[in-house]
Amino acid sequence: MLILNRPVKAQYFAHLPSNNLVTDMTQSNQSLELKELEGKLDKLIEQYANVKNENSSLKTKQDSLVREKAKLLEKTTLARTRVEAMITRLKAMENGS
Repeated sequence: MLILNRPVKAQYFAHLPSNNLVTDMTQSNQSLELKELEGKLDKLIEQYANVKNENSSLKTKQDSLVREKAKLLEKTTLARTRVEAMITRLKAMENGS
């Protein structure tokens, strides 16, 4: 068997993808990955906006409930004071009779 040492010519590798094709495929993959990342980022931004709106709504509701609680406590205190005053008057009337 005779082996000849001949220089390798480009024509023998014509069937292999060129560097441009590999570069194009790499750029295509990167472009696809960027589009996927962009989609995920858009979804994350949308979720953030929803959470921000919900948080704002909950803060408003909480403020309203805090004000309502304060009013109820004030009414309870006023009612307690009136009831205690009535009891005191009834005891005074009972002792006076």
